[in-house]
Amino acid sequence: MTLPQGQGGPPLAITAVATFVTVLTGSIILRNVTSYPGVEASVYFVPSFLITYGSLLLIFTMGRIPYSRPQIIGSFVCAVFLYYFAIVRLMRRRKPCIAVVAVGEIQPLLNEEYVDWRILASPDTPLNGAIAVAANLWADLPDEWDRRLADFALKGISVYHSKHLLESLTGRVELEHLSESTFGTLSPISAYMALKRGIDTLVALITLIVLFPVLAALAIVIRLNSPGPAIFRQQRMGYRGQPFTLYKFRTMTNAPPSQDQRDAAMTKDSDNRITSIGHFLRQSRIDELPQIINVLKGEMSWIGPRPEAMVLSRWYEKEIPFYRYRHIVRPGITGWAQVSQGHVAEVNEVKSKLHYDFYYIKNYSLWIDILIVVRTIRTMLTGFGAK
Repeated sequence: MTLPQGQGGPPLAITAVATFVTVLTGSIILRNVTSYPGVEASVYFVPSFLITYGSLLLIFTMGRIPYSRPQIIGSFVCAVFLYYFAIVRLMRRRKPCIAVVAVGEIQPLLNEEYVDWRILASPDTPLNGAIAVAANLWADLPDEWDRRLADFALKGISVYHSKHLLESLTGRVELEHLSESTFGTLSPISAYMALKRGIDTLVALITLIVLFPVLAALAIVIRLNSPGPAIFRQQRMGYRGQPFTLYKFRTMTNAPPSQDQRDAAMTKDSDNRITSIGHFLRQSRIDELPQIINVLKGEMSWIGPRPEAMVLSRWYEKEIPFYRYRHIVRPGITGWAQVSQGHVAEVNEVKSKLHYDFYYIKNYSLWIDILIVVRTIRTMLTGFGAK
């Protein structure tokens, strides 16, 4: 039962001790769910705490133990945010020492600065303080290496598949050919896709009702700030490769009719077309709010790969193999690439962005969506990646 109004004392103390044990248990579960450092640990910290806090509520309810519901909710919220902003940051500063088997291409791993790497030139090379070993487990390793890796595992030393480790460290999946796919299937989980569509619609409807006066006021300010409509409309490539009209608050002056369409669709650093109020709207991401209409129409989701202008999308499809695969899920107002990399336009940068999109599709779930929401709040507060 919940704590009656005005009562405290022992029930509050019991709740405090129980939540402390719950957080500790959630941390232990997280360590056992994933052994890979980097992004993968961030993805699973929310479900780990949901399991332990859900179990705690079940124990209190079934045992009819008085407890403080606000205290439990507050503890859960604090645990999630503190874990992300403190513990994850600490893990990134404290470089783990990992040894790499020098068979095959290892340079992409060595380029990651958040790890102190040790190269194992032969099976007899000592670990020199390394706490784990990375190797290409798909490669045709010599028998002596197979035996050595088995010895490491028997001694309790983690042996990582180098490709999976690189994905966890970077939050990217480098997939450019169907034969390279490690997804198991090229289609994301349809059950979660249907659930997500329902959540998107409900949240969009509530948000539109609550923010309508603010959106109307912003539209008036934009019209007064510079000539042109308040809402910017542009054809974008959408879900399953179907074009749709995207809505945004206008943040730039209208492009002259003679301007090249591809150049007009790109936003460059310190772009002089951005209006005075446009800088604030872009930095805070408020300019994206009219896309609530796109979400209600089923053309977009709150979270997913950002939709590109049609002229840019066709250009990228010609230049980048397997680019169209990003359209397998609905495009989003915010996404994994946006909170990890920021805004890009050039082909080389888009290739990197595409790898972030592939990572999101591969790990398509409620948990990575929650992580993106947390990172989006940080992005809105810091203006990361805006142009």
